[in-house]
Amino acid sequence: MIANPSTETPVASKLEALLNLQRIDSQLDEIRRVRGDLPEEVRDLEDEIAGYEVRVSKFDEEISGLNEQIKQRKQNAKDAEGLIKKYEDQQQNVRNNREYEAIAKEIELQRLEIQISDKKIKEAQYHIEQKNQDIAGTKQRLEERKKDLENKRLELQTIVGESEADEQVLVNERSGAVKPIEERLLTAYTRIRGNVRNGLAVVTVKRDACGGCFNTVPPQRQADIIAHKKIIVCEHCGRVLADVEARIA
Repeated sequence: MIANPSTETPVASKLEALLNLQRIDSQLDEIRRVRGDLPEEVRDLEDEIAGYEVRVSKFDEEISGLNEQIKQRKQNAKDAEGLIKKYEDQQQNVRNNREYEAIAKEIELQRLEIQISDKKIKEAQYHIEQKNQDIAGTKQRLEERKKDLENKRLELQTIVGESEADEQVLVNERSGAVKPIEERLLTAYTRIRGNVRNGLAVVTVKRDACGGCFNTVPPQRQADIIAHKKIIVCEHCGRVLADVEARIA
């Protein structure tokens, strides 16, 4: 079914709705601009703290594993000592040199096992000492970052608290402002806002220039903008040119 042209929203109304939305968004931008980089700094500190906590946890797991290795090596050494004593007792009852040498070889292997275990224990203890130093340094940095985070959060909370009521009013107003704007226009508006530095997607012509990029807008194009027969965008920056401000004589 073909829509009745008379029911379509006039271009002038569409532009007025876009200008109103731009006004609200610009006010919201200004409120959020006052907060500066604080929200991002808070998130960065939270991520950094989480990273330090993971690192400490990993160090603790590694130390636990090293302690388990030390325990096992000590048990191996103890078992080897028991076997040495057993083999030494057996040497007292050998019947020939061949048996004696075989037992002597086993004793030598067990003594070697004890030496290896002692060496591995010392290595593990050294690594534990190094990791404890790493943990101490990481925990120190962690505490410093936690204090920084607390200060940044308090600072952000103060700034947000000063503008929270105004921001909420604007957010509610914005919810109503987008309703009369058709989805196609709203999508284009959002895209343009994302592509420009100052967040201005809808501007007026001021002193013969685009209110966004300040490039000159020719007289004939200004006449078309004033006529409000179609939506016109700046040929230089792509912003919507909603109206032409009258010059004050």
